[in-house]
Amino acid sequence: MRKLLPEDLMRRIRRLLLGIDAWIDFSLFRSARGARETYERFSTFMDRFHVAGWRRWLNELASECATLGTAGALLMLALAMPAFQETSDDDWLKKSELAVTFLDRYGNEIGTRGIRHNDSIPLDEFPDHLIKAVLATEDRRFYDHFGVDIGGTLRALIANTKAGGVVQGGSTITQQLAKNLFLSNERTLDRKIKEAFLALWLETHLTKNEILKLYLDRAYMGGGAFGVDAAARYYFNKSARDVNLAEAAMLAGLFKAPSKFSPLANLPAARARANVVLDNLVEAGFMTEGQVFGARRFPATPVDRRDEHAPNYYLDWAFDEMKKLVDTFPKTMNERVFVVRTALDPNLQRASELAVENSLRQFGNEYNAHQAAAVLMDVDGAVRAMVGGRDYGASQFNRATDAMRQPGSSFKPYVYATALEHGFKPSSIVVDAPVCIGNWCPHNYGGGYRGSMTLITALTHSINTVAVRLSIAIGDGNAKLGRARIIKTAHDLGIKSPLPDTPSLPIGADAVTLLEHTGAYATFPNLGKRVVPHAILEVRTGSGKLVWRFDRDGPKPKQVLPPHVAQDMITMMNSVVENGTGRRARLDGIAAAGKTGTTNAYRDAWFMGYTGNFVCGVWFGNDNYESTNRMTGGSLPAMTWHAIMSYAHQGIEIKQLPGIPVPQERQPEAAGRLAARNGEPPPPPRPIMLTKRGGEILVRIERMMDEANRALGPLPSTASIRKQQAAAPNAGDALASALEGRAFERN
Repeated sequence: MRKLLPEDLMRRIRRLLLGIDAWIDFSLFRSARGARETYERFSTFMDRFHVAGWRRWLNELASECATLGTAGALLMLALAMPAFQETSDDDWLKKSELAVTFLDRYGNEIGTRGIRHNDSIPLDEFPDHLIKAVLATEDRRFYDHFGVDIGGTLRALIANTKAGGVVQGGSTITQQLAKNLFLSNERTLDRKIKEAFLALWLETHLTKNEILKLYLDRAYMGGGAFGVDAAARYYFNKSARDVNLAEAAMLAGLFKAPSKFSPLANLPAARARANVVLDNLVEAGFMTEGQVFGARRFPATPVDRRDEHAPNYYLDWAFDEMKKLVDTFPKTMNERVFVVRTALDPNLQRASELAVENSLRQFGNEYNAHQAAAVLMDVDGAVRAMVGGRDYGASQFNRATDAMRQPGSSFKPYVYATALEHGFKPSSIVVDAPVCIGNWCPHNYGGGYRGSMTLITALTHSINTVAVRLSIAIGDGNAKLGRARIIKTAHDLGIKSPLPDTPSLPIGADAVTLLEHTGAYATFPNLGKRVVPHAILEVRTGSGKLVWRFDRDGPKPKQVLPPHVAQDMITMMNSVVENGTGRRARLDGIAAAGKTGTTNAYRDAWFMGYTGNFVCGVWFGNDNYESTNRMTGGSLPAMTWHAIMSYAHQGIEIKQLPGIPVPQERQPEAAGRLAARNGEPPPPPRPIMLTKRGGEILVRIERMMDEANRALGPLPSTASIRKQQAAAPNAGDALASALEGRAFERN
């Protein structure tokens, strides 16, 4: 290679390389020398600040504190950002003050929910002993801390540690208000962190008196009452201005646990809690023992509301629905007071409550079942009645909307509907024989196997192995794919709860709520159209202006199953009632279809069914998941379903299920006889109702009148008429004639 290059070129290349090498060496040397000189100058400068002895230790401590403080500030900022995002709504102070008056489907008032933020009772008009009782029990240092009471929190931690449980709370009134305004009641570390930061935020935006006033107005006090004044009216039938010391102590005791210490649910517990509040008043130095002696000697007695039958479970659910609906209204709407007409039928509500109570009273101990729930709705999804539990005063937990329970075999219609969609027919032959998926092998309720049978027979007798075999066949041999298709069908029909994919899913091992389960069943009598369970029919402002109507603005039915599949399911589920496990639900002269459900260890029992008019779901069980005494869906749930539905079909136009002949007359036990055996008066005969067409005509007339009123404008007031008469006496007759004509036009 070297021979090919000229001599002078090689010399130049060597010089260039030597130059580069020299430049690199010199640069490194100069950089190192410059760095050394810079360091020496820095050291000389820093020597001026040299400290020794105790000053050095103080300097080190300050440096460490600055480092840790910076890291802590960054951590606090990271934790605070999610909390402060809750306050991004400019309307944060008003979003909880929704006030709703509820009417039944016929326009009669049935109850109220929410908070009217109108300062009807200013803070200085609350009795002094009521304010002191609340402060002594909830937050004695309220006016001294900055939103979070560090000392109180430490004392609570020490007391709880010594007791081995929660005996003392550490949340301040500001923290509790932050939870009420912005957060949920979930007990998580994340919620507690947000609560602390939001408390600090509230302290910077509101005065102490404003915080206390909001707390007294917004806290839930049980029985559907929000705020101290509403609670005083509910429990003692008087304004909060007028409560005495004993009543104030009982009200102050409700903040901790309104359900547990409600005087209507447990008067001894409420009085014991009130006595603790009186102890707190003395310990805090707000009152002397002599001042509270009278309240101890003569404790408060609430008004008797046992004969009141407000549909509280229904109202709670309707209020939750209304809060979600308000969020969809235009941002320009500042209205917070509404009048809402619901789908509730008071006669059906009372009959449903009576049927549930009679069943539990007569058979509850025998079956070891102490709770129940029921939902009755029109086939279009309008909920006519809801029973969320046996006694709202004892427990406000709504078992119809919030309790997640395994549906058992009542889940099987979703499996069979999926099978029909994938080529099966009611007459298709299936085999009841042992089947295993991995190590799991299901068994039938009665044990044993029946061999070959039709699909309709398998559903009629609720064969477990057939449902599992269908899940495999639906997936073309892939059980996982088959279950995925079943889950999709259930969600399409209206099940909103997550359905984890497990081998036992086809026989109802995943949990659902009664309300969504009942709504999903409504798809069958609607020939495959899904409807949305709803309470609200129309919403008006406090002045009467119509702002929302379900038939105009609500979600429309959606076709989710082919009509022929829904028709086949009606036929198959009618066989369950006529010939299978649901025979106790048969109605006299009315075709019905449905499915029983019994879960593992007999913890839950269901009957879900429908006619051409209504869909109804019934659940029985226990709150603590204790097993019942071998109660099945075909026993007490089916009997209760029959009692509710037989009353619901009195005096109305009967619509038969598509394709199902009218059954022969029979005389099963009626709801009235079931009530009579318990010494209860039977439900009153249901009044004759308008037909659906008659109701539609009345609604149409109402709309026409509203449109006419808007077109004609407001009538002149009496004052304006008198003014015109004074100005032009001879025009009186003409004005009277005009008004008479306007009145005729309106009528």
